[in-house]
Amino acid sequence: MIGIFEIEAAAGLIAPHVVRTPTVPSPGLGALLGVPVTTKLELLQRTGSFKARGAAAKLLSLSAAERAAGVVAVSGGNHGIALAVMAAALDVKATVVMPRTAPARSRALAEEAGASLRLTDGMDGAFELGMRLADEGLTLVHPFDDPAVIAGQGTVGLELAEDAAEELTDVVVSIGGGGLISGIAAALRARRPGVRVWGVETAGAEAMSAALAAGGPVPVPLSSLVTTLSAPTVSRLTYDHAAKLVEDVLVVPDHEAVQGCLDLSTHAKLWAEPAAGCLLPAAREVLSRVGPGAHLGLVVCGGNTTLAEVTGWAERFGLG
Repeated sequence: MIGIFEIEAAAGLIAPHVVRTPTVPSPGLGALLGVPVTTKLELLQRTGSFKARGAAAKLLSLSAAERAAGVVAVSGGNHGIALAVMAAALDVKATVVMPRTAPARSRALAEEAGASLRLTDGMDGAFELGMRLADEGLTLVHPFDDPAVIAGQGTVGLELAEDAAEELTDVVVSIGGGGLISGIAAALRARRPGVRVWGVETAGAEAMSAALAAGGPVPVPLSSLVTTLSAPTVSRLTYDHAAKLVEDVLVVPDHEAVQGCLDLSTHAKLWAEPAAGCLLPAAREVLSRVGPGAHLGLVVCGGNTTLAEVTGWAERFGLG
């Protein structure tokens, strides 16, 4: 289990390389949901998502030999962008493996940062190729199954604990492979032990909820349009954190995640990707369970999407 000391150490290590993103109340979301809402704006992070934190933490922990060998990442989008950009900043050669379904903008940004981009037919194939490249000598920077990465992502929770209003009761966090929620939950358990942490996945990307139902990590079929949440399985490390520290994991359909993007734009003035849009339907479910008196924290994890993508999804689902 990752503890507060590892997260504090990661915070000191990565501070010169990442942004301490704003933690701010959102009157618009408060009016929409009917309770006070505090947002942690990781969409304003370097590379457009929280992933820069874990990537920086891992890269800064490498030995000289590992740095010289180069690194490889497997990603549905944001982790690959983050590794490519942070590796270039730290003068480390990077290879990024993505499925062809990853957003075109994500693929382009990874290449523009100088990474060697490898494409596969699906996320399962991407993980297989990434592991093969690691066996051939590259240093794997796993998107979630790595203590250094989890500690880096946990700095989001550390900042939230320090900067949010004291009456915060419930925090909602998106889950792909579980690195972000593992780190945030560990930080909040240490700094704000009374705060409940809730996870949210999209239907067709349900690796953590399936693991919790099965008593451990299991492979899941992937069909969600939200590629940045589409891990084929969680790890034992992230499962253990979620099983111990997370209140529950909620699953919402893709169309509600896209509607959440529209609502975040309208009511919070935030341009977010569906991996963050899914927070709003999950928040409504949390409120139905905990009742009045809640003060929600929403970790707006990323904003790496385009107008064309969001409007295309909205048209597909008939959303206004």
